[in-house]
Amino acid sequence: MTAALRSQGYRVALALDNDPVACRTYKLNHYRTRLVCNDIRSVDPLTHPKMRDLNRIDLLVVCAPCQPFSSQNRNRGGGDNRAELILEAVKFAAALRPRAVLFENVSGLAAAGNQSLVERLRTAFEAEGYRLGSPRRIDAAKLGVPQRRVRCVMLAAETEAALAHFHSSILPHRASTVREAIAHLPPLETGERSEDPLHFARVHQDIALKRLRHIPADGGSRAELPPHLILDCHRGRRKSFSDVYGRMRWDDVAPTLTTGCTDLTKGRFAHPEQDRAITLREAALLQTFPETYRFFGNGAQIARQIGNAVPVRMVEALVPLLAPIIERRL
Repeated sequence: MTAALRSQGYRVALALDNDPVACRTYKLNHYRTRLVCNDIRSVDPLTHPKMRDLNRIDLLVVCAPCQPFSSQNRNRGGGDNRAELILEAVKFAAALRPRAVLFENVSGLAAAGNQSLVERLRTAFEAEGYRLGSPRRIDAAKLGVPQRRVRCVMLAAETEAALAHFHSSILPHRASTVREAIAHLPPLETGERSEDPLHFARVHQDIALKRLRHIPADGGSRAELPPHLILDCHRGRRKSFSDVYGRMRWDDVAPTLTTGCTDLTKGRFAHPEQDRAITLREAALLQTFPETYRFFGNGAQIARQIGNAVPVRMVEALVPLLAPIIERRL
């Protein structure tokens, strides 16, 4: 989010996150931005020393944890208390008085089961003089991201006209592909490394390599495996977890990248033609991070940060639409 805002000319005054590993990554790339690494529930924007002199904030961006709203979360629908973290946005809006508040989350935020939580958020914002629009699902692929990633955006602003303008201005961008994103990177064999510390191939077991060699390039799937290479758990279940061991297509978008995006067993995360899973750098590029973006942590920690991120190019497409709202022309 910060990378996109900065590319669009914003000065990000402050960031807040409670994950110490993600905070280390943030400081590697945005060292001039004030960073609060703490639980948002324990931070008072009126008294915190890094916030007391903030004024004329144009935009507040809220990326609450997505797991409570994810269809993959068995505890969603009231069993995950992280869902209410989204309500913490109200105290920051009340203290900082931004001209707009942009929410980004998984598409599940717009589901019927979360309607009561959104209504609580709407009521709280109205008490502070803001109007809250309805959650809107958007596929990042429609905004130029080389990845099929359906997200949800929601805007709070001072007028209904501002909300109407934002939603009516979201128009499709030129499509992008896996080829455009990663084809320029040097090829790798299993276990091989390049000069880029993030562009290295995981070490795959011999059985995994045998399976990959039988899966056709450019979009092949495990349905092509000969009987002796089919996993026992997949026998007779061709449609269940069909993306496992699947290859991406060069001239299509990638599937949704998850926190397991460099693991062949977690989805269609095999390289279009090389016999390996995609690398961390390839995953970051498919999320449209700049190629120079640095990450802190071990492989699993970095994959988690990449998989949890909002695509940079998606935000770059949305932010210009906020200009007339921030300038109070609406």
